[in-house]
Amino acid sequence: MATINGGLPKQNGGDPSKLHSNADLSPQSVTDHVHAVNAASDERTKFLFTKLVDHLHDFVRETKLTTDEWMSTIKFLTETGKISTGVRQEFILLSDILGVSVLVDAINYPTPPGATEAALLGPFYTEDAYQLQKGDSIASEGKGDYLFVEGRVLDTQGKPIVGAVIDAWETDGTGLYDNQYVDRERPECRGKFLSTEDGSYAFGAVIPVSYPIPNDGPAVRILNALGRHPYRPAHLHVMIQAPGYEKLVTQLYFKGDPYLMSDVVFGVRTSLIVDPEKVKDEALTVSRGFKNGSKGHAYVKHDFVLATVEEAKEARKDAVVSDISKLKIGN
Repeated sequence: MATINGGLPKQNGGDPSKLHSNADLSPQSVTDHVHAVNAASDERTKFLFTKLVDHLHDFVRETKLTTDEWMSTIKFLTETGKISTGVRQEFILLSDILGVSVLVDAINYPTPPGATEAALLGPFYTEDAYQLQKGDSIASEGKGDYLFVEGRVLDTQGKPIVGAVIDAWETDGTGLYDNQYVDRERPECRGKFLSTEDGSYAFGAVIPVSYPIPNDGPAVRILNALGRHPYRPAHLHVMIQAPGYEKLVTQLYFKGDPYLMSDVVFGVRTSLIVDPEKVKDEALTVSRGFKNGSKGHAYVKHDFVLATVEEAKEARKDAVVSDISKLKIGN
């Protein structure tokens, strides 16, 4: 979509005699008149707003939306905006629970053969994670049970990708992200790493737990009204970027979680489910950077496979061709 800038539109300063007449509209005629006055020069913007107006107006007509319901909707969206901050995005959360985020991702990021599947970014990502060294922990001592994650970043041919930026973040052992704490002073349970010469990465963390979405915002009211549970299964967020490769935003999910197959935001992919190994070796636990070796730790080994920009473009092209083919068959 073209950038929507502020200021008055050019049409407002035009000749009144040339402006479209739109008085005395009916429920049946208003849609065509809105289309008539919209004059976007960018074709994509024109297409998007045409469809948006069509669907919104059809929804209002089909449901016979009441004034009170529409005002409640406006109030709800206003509250959603007010509670959103630089470290909390309630609109993303709303998009997630309505299945819009996973739909947009599925359309825009079809998985090329052999590549790691994408998953949702989520509303708790921040850009201020510290750059750490291989083997460092993203979590401070006492934030939860120990977890060590390692593997490699590869291309679809199995070759290592050197210098990929691996951005990882998660909840602590209580199920809260650092930006859910009002006294947050610095990034916690999040960190960035670079893959090494053989494509390998490694970092310490804590075992993630399932958690409910925030119960102090508008999004959870939608779930309550619809009789849905608010839980996400345990997961670890990972975002990987490297020059020449499609950015990968994904999550690792943990086997055995009770909400694994009923994620409130519809994000689980079975290819991303991992089964942590329990390590009881005290010396190995300490060697991996954990202070209390007697606690042992959980261990996950997982390789991430990035598609090149060209492979990603081809996958999107194939997906479009497939969709068009299905439409033709359906007609």
